[in-house]
Amino acid sequence: MRAAAQRGLWSDALRRLLANRAAATSLLGLALLAGIAIVGPGLSPYAPDQLDWSMMGSPPDWASRHWLGTDRLGRDLYVRTLHGARVSLAIALLATLVSLLIGVTWGAIAGYAGGRIDEVMMRFVDVLYALPNIFFVIILTVVFERSPMLLFLAIGAVGWLTMARVVRGQALSLRHREFVEAAVSCGAGPGRVVFRHLVPNLLGPVVVYATLMIPQMILIESFLSFLGIGIQEPLASLGNLISDGAAEMESAPWILAVPATCLVLIVFCFNFLGDGLRDALDPREY
Repeated sequence: MRAAAQRGLWSDALRRLLANRAAATSLLGLALLAGIAIVGPGLSPYAPDQLDWSMMGSPPDWASRHWLGTDRLGRDLYVRTLHGARVSLAIALLATLVSLLIGVTWGAIAGYAGGRIDEVMMRFVDVLYALPNIFFVIILTVVFERSPMLLFLAIGAVGWLTMARVVRGQALSLRHREFVEAAVSCGAGPGRVVFRHLVPNLLGPVVVYATLMIPQMILIESFLSFLGIGIQEPLASLGNLISDGAAEMESAPWILAVPATCLVLIVFCFNFLGDGLRDALDPREY
């Protein structure tokens, strides 16, 4: 019965989400951007690190098939921007997944346990909140060998704090509900209650916050790459492409405009989608 109710809730939420024009358009836009990032580079004859010495810093030129121009080294900006979007999206999604795993586990355990355990666990979160997280990520990327793997682990490891608070608040409100007490009375242990009963009923707020967290992760990765401590050459990310474009924006503004536009579109789409999911999963709005 509860499973059927859950299916009905998600079906209604999907219907409300698709009825939201901004959210539906953003979902379609993200699907198109992801599809273009995957198949788009194959439509160009140029590799992302291929140098065209005759077209260094060239504006968009259809005759040479440099559709969005080239950078100062003659590399095709269309291909590099799509590769950069792939890298930025992959790092953001993986970092968000790391944050979800840590934050949901931490918050659900704290909320269900309550009492002194909850107090100690959430004070630890408060201490981490007081630290400058971005500098913690910078220290990790400087001390250890820089790599995309380390980058998404570092970003994800400091992005779980708000998720833990959100999940903990929801767990506190659910731990005395009838289905939890029924599970306990049937002999379910704390681990089973948390991960089989509490966490599935927290998916609504978790999905909404995860959607809003992804653009934050993209911006953090872009900021780190802009500073030169994120993704490094020859790999491209939207951050280091924007950094390169900022140095050339007076003489070759398209080098900055192309990756910056891609970044803005991705962030806006995720933000509108997150807002739409929040409204769709909140039946009080309807």
